[in-house]
Amino acid sequence: MSLQTSDIVPISEARARLTELAEDVVGKGSEKVLTKNGASYVALVDARRLDYYHALEAEHVNLVLAEDAITGLKEALAGRFVSDEELDQALGAKNNTR
Repeated sequence: MSLQTSDIVPISEARARLTELAEDVVGKGSEKVLTKNGASYVALVDARRLDYYHALEAEHVNLVLAEDAITGLKEALAGRFVSDEELDQALGAKNNTR
């Protein structure tokens, strides 16, 4: 969804129009970007849409982790391993006595 000029509101104006802006966000599904000193500052988003955004973000994290796990398994099946020292260095771990 693209923003229209009417969806960008100075925060000083938003104070007086908060209820109207909130009803517009929920009723029309439009999001509002509030500006401070002419720059984007915060956004008004329907709470259900925010929950959806958070679920998408969590799903993305799970997909990235799954892709990394698959890559690691392929490396292991191909016989490519790193030494304990290389792993510690990659993880930023201090040398521990094993």
